[in-house]
Amino acid sequence: MTEKIKIGMAGFGNVGSGTYSVLQRNAKEISRRAGRDIEVSRIVVRKPERISSLVDESVKVTTDWKDLVQDPEIQVVVEVMGGIEPARSLVLGAIEQGKHVVTANKALLAEHGNEIFALAQEKGVNVAFEAAVAGSIPIIKALREGLAANRVEWVAGIINGTCNFILSTMRDTGRGFNDVLAEAQKLGYAEADPTFDIEGIDTAHKTMILSSIAFGIPVDMSRIHIEGISKLEAKDIRFAEELGYRIKLLGITKMTENGVEVRVHPTLIPNRRLIANVEGAMNAIVVKTDAANSQLFYGKGAGAEPTGSAVIADLVDIARTIDAKSSQRPLMPTLSTLGNKPWSDFGDTRSSYYFRIPVDDKPGVLADIAKVIAENNISIESLIQKEPAYPETSTEIIMMTHQAKESDVQRAIRTMQQLQSVLGPIVLLRKEELR
Repeated sequence: MTEKIKIGMAGFGNVGSGTYSVLQRNAKEISRRAGRDIEVSRIVVRKPERISSLVDESVKVTTDWKDLVQDPEIQVVVEVMGGIEPARSLVLGAIEQGKHVVTANKALLAEHGNEIFALAQEKGVNVAFEAAVAGSIPIIKALREGLAANRVEWVAGIINGTCNFILSTMRDTGRGFNDVLAEAQKLGYAEADPTFDIEGIDTAHKTMILSSIAFGIPVDMSRIHIEGISKLEAKDIRFAEELGYRIKLLGITKMTENGVEVRVHPTLIPNRRLIANVEGAMNAIVVKTDAANSQLFYGKGAGAEPTGSAVIADLVDIARTIDAKSSQRPLMPTLSTLGNKPWSDFGDTRSSYYFRIPVDDKPGVLADIAKVIAENNISIESLIQKEPAYPETSTEIIMMTHQAKESDVQRAIRTMQQLQSVLGPIVLLRKEELR
């Protein structure tokens, strides 16, 4: 066996500790697959005393990330500290020094991936990031390697376990969003500040990375439409079930005739689809291609060892090619190799829709709403009018549409909202068949 590879880790939280644990436990098997030993040489953390008893005595534990960048023995830097800074400076510094990088940092790549990949290509090193999207699921490798012969048509994924746990629990119990969110926080599925998860930002970062790999486009967070789940009501989940659908927070990217569209929002999926039945904190991604057709990837999207598993998979890939010339390594998705495909405007998105419209229960209301719908080129697929609960005089109209243009739907919503018979905000959700 050739000489060992020495790595340095920045961060030793959930992912860092999981990575270290799996590396130690499965050292022989990992070495066999990598063709050489992989040894943790240095770890950088804010408080070394907290981890000194958790790592081997031979591991140097320090507080300055520059120690990793400047250590001549370290060949690969594993960034699992999260956040933008100092992670960005660390990664760029490591690349400048000719070190390979493995990162689990989706926010960093979604915001600064173009800069990082371009520098890596210039310096002839690898930046591997399997752990940045969907934890243990090897979706990056599948898109870059397993499906390399295919033209990707679309990718749609449940890639935030916190949101999927909340939506699954709301459906199973009928409880409201805030109540279930509190339970998710108590169980450790949601952070004390859950904004990044429940408002769709975490999913958007991951979806942008998938879009970049699938379609060869630069990362650009300004191009993605983002809606979270915090405004969802239990009644909408119940009505969706009655209509044969389940609501999931999806990250979706498609190649359309107008260019690449990237969006994140709560989505109605037919309950007969496999992805609609992904429950709890699990993740799943469907990739539709021209040659291989549909592929479903399912597994744990978070957690110490599942994510650590993906980090180590990247380390093994780097170990196998570390002695190769830069031209023999996988290409970085740099601006020079990315396509020049235009972005689709969100208003041009075509989807089917679910409306929940609170109205006065009186004659003529339905006719007024149907007129607005027709005037905006929208076709109704099905309609349910709920009986008002005595002695109430208001009710709700549940409407499903055929495919329509987003800009037409938004215009119809604005017009309907002005009708005197409409008593409150109209709820709009999109539907995806995912055939």
